[in-house]
Amino acid sequence: MARKNIILCGFMGCGKSTIGNLLSRKMGMAFVDMDKYIEKKENKSVSQIFSDSGEEYFREKEREAARELAQKKGLIIAAGGGTLTFPENVAVLHQSGTIVLLDVPVEVVAERLKFDTTRPLLNRPDKNEAMKELYDKRLPLYREAADVITDAAQSPMQVCLQIMQQV
Repeated sequence: MARKNIILCGFMGCGKSTIGNLLSRKMGMAFVDMDKYIEKKENKSVSQIFSDSGEEYFREKEREAARELAQKKGLIIAAGGGTLTFPENVAVLHQSGTIVLLDVPVEVVAERLKFDTTRPLLNRPDKNEAMKELYDKRLPLYREAADVITDAAQSPMQVCLQIMQQV
């Protein structure tokens, strides 16, 4: 019997890709980064999709990706930062597995993303203010969606081991 999926959620910079890759190796499950999955299907970067077609178009592609990935089993899925802010995505992904929130303080996120220019929602002169506002808006939604909450300010290996004990 195939294993249920593990869906990693959390704010950008919380470590979904890093933890997902590490969990994949440790648990012998395939890792799928939802943003990369969309980029491959669209043959464009997320930033390019945002600038060419807008956020609404991207969110529709995200919904499609959530539905497609939820049909599969045995995956570790890194959900995009906005994916689980939409109830229909939460519902479909919840049916396929366990949702794990990688919880990290906004100050840690700010430090991790200090030099990152690939985040379309943060490419503004007031980057830190925009980040804090988005973080405050999204965190309660992540907490509501999560089956498991783990402290992602620890080392990646500690986070990985903690998740393996909880799922």
